[in-house]
Amino acid sequence: MDLYEYQARDLFEAHGVPVLRGIVATTPEEARAAAEKLATSIVVVKAQVKTGGRGKAGGVKLARSPQEAEDRAREILGMDIKGHTVHRVMVTEGADITEEYYFSLLLDRTHRAYLAMASVEGGVEIETLAEERPEALHRVSVDPRVGFTRAKADEVVHAAGFAPEIADEVSRVLVKLGEVYAGEDATLVEVNPLVRTGDGRIIALDGKVTLDDNARFRHPGHADFVDNMSTDPLEREAADKHLNYVKLDGSVGIIGNGAGLVMSTLDVVAQAGADLPGSPRPANFLDIGGGASAQVMANGLGIILSDPQVRSVFVNVFGGITACNEVANGIVHALTMLGDLATKPIVVRLDGNAVTVGREILAEANHPLVTVVDTMDEAARKAAELAAAAEEA
Repeated sequence: MDLYEYQARDLFEAHGVPVLRGIVATTPEEARAAAEKLATSIVVVKAQVKTGGRGKAGGVKLARSPQEAEDRAREILGMDIKGHTVHRVMVTEGADITEEYYFSLLLDRTHRAYLAMASVEGGVEIETLAEERPEALHRVSVDPRVGFTRAKADEVVHAAGFAPEIADEVSRVLVKLGEVYAGEDATLVEVNPLVRTGDGRIIALDGKVTLDDNARFRHPGHADFVDNMSTDPLEREAADKHLNYVKLDGSVGIIGNGAGLVMSTLDVVAQAGADLPGSPRPANFLDIGGGASAQVMANGLGIILSDPQVRSVFVNVFGGITACNEVANGIVHALTMLGDLATKPIVVRLDGNAVTVGREILAEANHPLVTVVDTMDEAARKAAELAAAAEEA
């Protein structure tokens, strides 16, 4: 789960990381009140969206009075930044910045370790820096069994070339950020920029945090970070039913078992629909997993059929742990539950474990919405054609 900046700020503060005071506002009037409460000569009004490039998009603005803070918030709220609508802003006190740095601690799955990255050139797009001047971004591997210790923080500070007069304080702050990473079961803690102020303080001015959902059972408080306002209702319903579902913008609903198969199915459907009227594309990613029951299959199909953008559904299953007869029973069960609400054609391709039994179950049910197709390519084409025909009707 990715956090908003204000949520990351709160986590940092709870773990002793130096941060600026900040107040969240959802209306221009609240932004004015926040500026009045901060009572500083300059405040910064910052769009709260889970994407980068806010400053370039006009989502970060200075204000020199409460009235200006209200005006800037009015300009920012409702903005679209890379497909994300701004529903709230954070009003923070201004800072006298003399230098900007970069630091991150993340999960390095390839090497089964953590990776610390730091640069004395912060405040820029780190991807651009890493590509154009890789020598300016220093990487230090961290053994998860040991953790991000003070000795490791000192190693990072030395490798990145922080000035001697601030090295000790930077190390201290990095250790605190490491405590956020470990204590909150994060997979990413990033600060850009980490700044040095005119009075010599080291402050985390902006933060990104990604929490490991698999560890949520250890952190009941993490449930408070879930953003129901911006979450698609179908994605929220799918999460409640423990389904791996992502809403897309096409018209062909997709169900498969295994992330790799589902990703391949998205590509095949997109290709199959490219030369058809309206160019039908996948409407979602839905992986029912390797051991899904008939009920899981029914839950997934129910969610996809309730999506008003969906014109047809492609169920693509290779039976392994999930046997094809379970999938077939799930389809029949879902259609029985939905009754007259099920009005969209379903193309089914089954292969692998218990495929003969699965096809027999669907043949016996003989549901008018269901078409069984032998191969993946042919099934994708059929689903795309049905979606195109529904769009034209």
